[in-house]
Formats: sequence, C-alpha cells, structure tokens
Amino acid sequence: MKQHQTFSLVLFIFLIKITGVFGQSNSSNQDLNKIVDTDTERLVGMFEDIHSNPELGFMEVRTAAIVAKELKALGFEVKTGIGKTGVVGILKNGNGPVVMYRADMDCNSVQETTVIAYANNKLVKNRAGEDVPAMHACGHDAHTTWMLGVAKAMVVLKKSWSGTLVMVGQPAEELGEGAEAMINDKMYEKGVPIPDYLFGMHTAPFPVGIISNGSGKRMAGMDILDVTFYGIGGHGSSPHVAKDPILMGAAAVIEYQTIISRGIDPQNAAVITVGSFQSGIDNNVIPGSALLKLNLRWFNEQDRNVMINGIKRINESIAFAYDLPKELYPTLTMKGMAFPLVNNEVMVNKVNKALEAVIAPDKNIKNIPAVMGSEDFHHLVIHNPKPIYDYMLVGIANKEASEKATKEGKMFPFFNHNSNFEVDLSAIPLGVTLGTTALLEIFKK
Repeated sequence: MKQHQTFSLVLFIFLIKITGVFGQSNSSNQDLNKIVDTDTERLVGMFEDIHSNPELGFMEVRTAAIVAKELKALGFEVKTGIGKTGVVGILKNGNGPVVMYRADMDCNSVQETTVIAYANNKLVKNRAGEDVPAMHACGHDAHTTWMLGVAKAMVVLKKSWSGTLVMVGQPAEELGEGAEAMINDKMYEKGVPIPDYLFGMHTAPFPVGIISNGSGKRMAGMDILDVTFYGIGGHGSSPHVAKDPILMGAAAVIEYQTIISRGIDPQNAAVITVGSFQSGIDNNVIPGSALLKLNLRWFNEQDRNVMINGIKRINESIAFAYDLPKELYPTLTMKGMAFPLVNNEVMVNKVNKALEAVIAPDKNIKNIPAVMGSEDFHHLVIHNPKPIYDYMLVGIANKEASEKATKEGKMFPFFNHNSNFEVDLSAIPLGVTLGTTALLEIFKK
C-alpha cells in the first residue's frame, strides 16, 4: 500500500495506552486458536522465507509458486499466470455465497536496514533490467502468509461454513496495476467465480493487537505517471548552446506544488509527489532528457482532473519558456491508478461483530479519518454487479518498540515503505485468526 497517511498523535497515544488486546473467547474461537497455534511455526517459517526473497511487481515468480503449491496441497483448484504472475485458488464447499480473499505479493525497491536475521540484502532486477534493492517494506510478505494460513484454517473448518472460497495472490499492487491486470486478463471468464463479497487485510505500523476496520472512504484514489522533459544536450561549459532538461524538471517539481496550494480547495485532501528525478550521468554533460516519476492522491475525480490537467499545462509552459520546438515538448505517460477505497458499511459491521471474539471492541479503531495511502484491492470487484468489500488494517509493530517511539515523541516506530519496517512475528498467527474469523462470519447468512 502506497504511503500510508499518518494518524493523529492523539489517536496513537490512545492506542498505546489502552490495554487488554484480546476479546472474549468462545468454544468455536478456541477451536480456531488451536488450529492456528498448531500451524504457527510453519507460518512463521514461510513468512521469513518470503521476506528474505522479495520480488517486485509482475516479477513475483517464486512467491506465486509458493502460493500455488500451498493452495493445491490444500485441495484448491488453482489457476496461475493470471495478470502475468497472479494466482487464484478456488474451493467449493456446498451451497452459499462466493467469498474472495485477496493478498498482494510484491515488494518495494527499498534497501532494508532492519537487523533481523532474515533481512534481504540482495539486489534484484527491475522491469528495466536494472539492479535495485528490494524489501518487503509494506508487509505484503505478511499478507501472503496470512492468506495461506487462512486457507488452511478454512479447510480444517469446512464443516463450519458453506459456499465457495476464492483465494487471490495478486501481483503488482505497488505499481497500481496488478488488480486491473488480472481483470484485463479475463480472470472471471477463465473460471474464477464472481464474488459476492471481497475481504482483505493490510499491515499498519500501530502495535500488534490494534486493528482499524471502518466503513465508508478509507483510502485515497491514486495515479502513477511519468513526465519526460526533452532538451538539447551539450557541454556543461556551454549551456547557452544547449537546452537543459534538468532545469526544466527542477522548475516543474516546484510548480506542481502550486496546483495543490492554489488549485485545490483547501478543505480537500490531495497530494502530488515527485518520487524520482532521473537525468544525466556525467558532471560536465548537459543531458538530452529528464524523467520525473509522479504519484497523485485524491478523493474526488474533479481534484484528480485539476492535478492532471495542471501538470500538463505546467509541462507545456516550461517547454514554451525554453523555446523548444513542438516535437521536444514533454510527454506524459499514465501508468497505474486506483479509485478511492470505500468499505461497505453492512459488511464492515458484520465482520466487526465477529472480530470481538478475537480483539476487544475498543482495540478496533473504526472512526479514524481516511488515509492518503491507496490500494487497488477493490479493483478486483468494482466493475462487477456486486462491488461489496471490506479492507481492514492490522497492527504489526512490536509493542515495546511502539512504547519506546511514543516516549521519544514519535507517532510510530516506523511507517510503511520505511527501510526499517518490521512485522513482529506475533502478528502472523493473529492475522490468520482475524482473517479466518472474518471469513467464517461473511459466509453466514
């Protein structure tokens, strides 16, 4: 999930101070706890293995193979290669609703700085063939492990539910392209049942035992786009006979922010981030082009259009100011995108009631503001007749590390996409319990 927005410091202090993580157990919950406890050692080993071998979007070959192998062993009908590296497992268990559970599998291009024994220090090839660092800095390794743990628990508990369970290992969430890639690859025309309900969970940097499952708008819409400025290369000593694209790009980076400060209603939330500026190699050479990689966040399409159109106008105005011919005007390439994520209220309330057997009600922070982070999770169903879904945030930070961060005046010990992002191992079995509990409830009429 991209750039999770921080919650308020007041909320975080509240999260840290409240005690008593778990809710009241009943007999069925005790059965589930026993199943998960028995499977924890395997799950932790699987998580550490996936963490040690991260794979970038649309390159999750090894991870997808693990998902496919595990689901086949559990008796799921497995379909692979959907949306390039996507995996779907289908388990029919009598009459009832079709419930889909989704986990994303890709990692980030981040150099890991944790000191855990299973940290990754290997470089990987990106889609451009470049060697780059790789790290599960957003918890997709936990997401994948949770899904496989939930799949096993649901098989063991087959007598407790009826319907069709669909497990989705999705590629390329970080690119904002994976869900749509699976849809565009005609997933639902290749035998994958159209779900009545979609459920998923995402790691969040608050302490283990705290969750957030609220209804309505939960995450912002998002666009990923590239802007390339073209110039005329030359010697660094003779800039007057060149057209410097680095200066053009630098001007654009600053000017883009005026779209937010002067083009968007101050009461609306929107973000333009330039995450990468790539140009040139040598100290004394003015290059011929400069590449800016942009990321937009928004909650309504009017603001989205203001940002995209504003970026285009700024690009062209800079080219005009540098007296470039039309053929050297900047290009804009739209890549991944996602609409705002809006949880279904009825589904959320139903799931939350069941989760009280696992997490005490006051540990489920339902009413936090929507975050500026984005997801393409819901794109698996938003084109369907029944786009009903619930996406929940699950705390994965070590409790002691969280308390230490609070004493130091920090909101969290780390954030998603940080190089020191670390999933506490106690969050692995807890996530499986939460996910299984949610699915069992969703299958009930």
